Amino acid sequence: MVDLTDSNKENSQHINQFQADAGTLYVVATPIGNISDISYRAIETLQQVNLICAEDTRHSQRLMSHYDITTPMISLHEHNEEARIEQIAEKLNDGLSVALISDAGTPLISDPGFKLVRGLRQKGFRISPIPGASALISALSVAGLATDSFSFWGFLPSKSKARKERYEALSEHKETLVFYESSHRIADSLKDLSEVMGDRHVVIAREITKNFETILSGVSSIVLEQVINDPNQQKGEFVVMVEGVTKVSVGDEISQEARNIMAHLISELPPNKAAKLAAQITGAKKKDLYQWALQQKAD
Repeated sequence: MVDLTDSNKENSQHINQFQADAGTLYVVATPIGNISDISYRAIETLQQVNLICAEDTRHSQRLMSHYDITTPMISLHEHNEEARIEQIAEKLNDGLSVALISDAGTPLISDPGFKLVRGLRQKGFRISPIPGASALISALSVAGLATDSFSFWGFLPSKSKARKERYEALSEHKETLVFYESSHRIADSLKDLSEVMGDRHVVIAREITKNFETILSGVSSIVLEQVINDPNQQKGEFVVMVEGVTKVSVGDEISQEARNIMAHLISELPPNKAAKLAAQITGAKKKDLYQWALQQKAD
C-alpha cells in the first residue's frame, strides 16, 4: 500500500474521486518491468471496472495480486480478439465498464487491441486512455538521438533476407528509426543493419526498468562487437534505435571514375548494393560510396 504524504493530499482527493464510467472501455498502461511503474489512476481504474481484458490472464495475475485488484479477467489476444468484440460490446451496452491491458506497457503498441478499439468506437462506445509506461518512449528518452521526428516499425522480420529488405527500404529515412527485437535475433539483426546501412549511430536499450537494464550506444559495428562479446547483452527484450540518415559532404577521396560508376549503378540497384559493387571495382570505401549515393538521392 502506498502512503501518500501531506503534500499529495490534493492528488489523493482527486484519486479518490475517480469513478469508472459506465459503458466505457479504458485502455490501461501497465509496467514494462518494474512493478512500481504504474499510476494511481491506473490502479483505481483496474479496481473499479467490472471486467479486465488481459493479453495473458496468468501473466497479469501477479500485478493484480500485488495491488489487491480482484476484478474478473478474461483473455484478449491476437487469436480471439475479433470474437471478443461483440461480447465486450454487450457488456458495455449493459452499462458495465471494461479495462484493456497488455502483458506490459501501453496496449496496442505492437500488441493486440486495435481491432477491439476500432470495432467498439464504430459502435459508438467511449474509449478512454489511462497513460503510463511504454518501452518505445522510455527508450527514446535516454537514447540521445533526435526525437523531434521518429518512426516506429515494431518487431523486425525474423529472417535475414526480409530484415535486410526492411533496413534497405528505411535506409534513406531522415528521422530516428525505432524497432523492437528479440534476444535470439539481436546479434544477427545488428549485423544485417551494419551491412545495409553502414556504420550508422545506433542505441540499443535492453531490459528497460528491470534489474539488468543496459543502454549501449555507438556506431553499429562497435555496438555489434559489444553484443557478440558479452552473452549477457543477448538476453532480454530490446528496443533498437537508429539515427536517421544525414546529408553528408563527400570529399575528394571518391574519384570521378568511382562517381561515374556509382551514377550508373544507383539507377538500377539499391544504394547499398551499388556501393558494394563499386567498392569492389574501384577500391574506394563502401561506406563513402554509400553516403555519396544517399546524398545524390537527397539532392
